[in-house]
Amino acid sequence: MLQVISWLTGYENKKLEELIRDKVSFEEFFKKARIHPNAKLITGLICGYRVEEIQNPLTQQVRYLDKLVDELAKGRKMEKILRTE
Repeated sequence: MLQVISWLTGYENKKLEELIRDKVSFEEFFKKARIHPNAKLITGLICGYRVEEIQNPLTQQVRYLDKLVDELAKGRKMEKILRTE
């Protein structure tokens, strides 16, 4: 799962551990992140919403992460999850 979070946010594992330890909010977490340029390729439904149609940037970024973790849990291939193909 760390690979997926790192891909989306640009955070290295050490930085992720630090942010978790410091209990930063989602807002702070995503404010400091470098969202992957291919994140716009993340589409589909999560929690009843189309990820690509969410207007609020923070909410959309959180839902991007939800969608990626959901795909990982469902056994989707990593290269598909990371939008490399």
